[in-house]
Amino acid sequence: MKIYIDGQFYDRENAKISVFDHGFLYGDGVFEGIRAYNGRVFRLDEHLRRLYDSARATTLNIPLSIDEMREAVLKTLRLNELNDAYIRLVVSRGVGDLGLDPRKCAKSCVIIIAGKITLYPEELYTKGLDLITVSTKRNIPEAVNPAIKSLNYLNNIMAKIEANRANVPEAIMLSKDGYVAECTGDNIFIVKNGELLTPPSWVGALEGITKAVVMELAKKLKIPAREAIFTPYDVYTATEAFLTGTAAEVIPVIGLDTRPIGEGKPGKITKRLIAEFRKLTQRDGTPIRSSKKN
Repeated sequence: MKIYIDGQFYDRENAKISVFDHGFLYGDGVFEGIRAYNGRVFRLDEHLRRLYDSARATTLNIPLSIDEMREAVLKTLRLNELNDAYIRLVVSRGVGDLGLDPRKCAKSCVIIIAGKITLYPEELYTKGLDLITVSTKRNIPEAVNPAIKSLNYLNNIMAKIEANRANVPEAIMLSKDGYVAECTGDNIFIVKNGELLTPPSWVGALEGITKAVVMELAKKLKIPAREAIFTPYDVYTATEAFLTGTAAEVIPVIGLDTRPIGEGKPGKITKRLIAEFRKLTQRDGTPIRSSKKN
């Protein structure tokens, strides 16, 4: 495995950053998880736009242009000879001192890792997930805006610990007002009266790239879909539910807090969207290799 760090490539064993990097010391940085399928990087430009928006919102200067960053991602995939991959793109504040002041960090650090990921076993895409609602509340948007995909994931990790202790693969996090926000690493959709509903960002949900793709597919399939606030009660009484995320893709949910959702198995709309999503990922995206020899 070859890992990109600030324009150079290193073997896994030699891919290192300073212990004074504020990404390590304080979680001060931004990141993206990106997927490549069948020799194409899926929604690369959307991921890069979100990365640069997150950086701008945190006054983090990325030393590469978007075009340069795009090429760095593609070069990393080519060097590792990957056609299907999970890409982790990280931009940290860079090396500073032991204080918080970001002005002490002279230059940000760019890291690109390309490898494989299996978030859930394949059988769960057929059988579906059972979830719980955790006590850990989602950060309020007024404190940490959910549109910023930052390196500081302690809020999500605390919720994941609760899920682990309950022996379930994922968990729903609520806003401070008791509305469903998102899961520890995924967006959530429910189906009620034939309509797709997903929480808006202002309750604490990330503006997910896969979430947006599902909304596009729903429109194409003439399935009514919109953002709306809802509570765990609405999930309990939904006819279907599923999660979306770059690593998770689209995966069914069949139960919450020991209550079955719908018939307790993946629903028709969910299965249709999974099939359409998988077809789309096989044909859409930025080519890793151009038609010319590199």
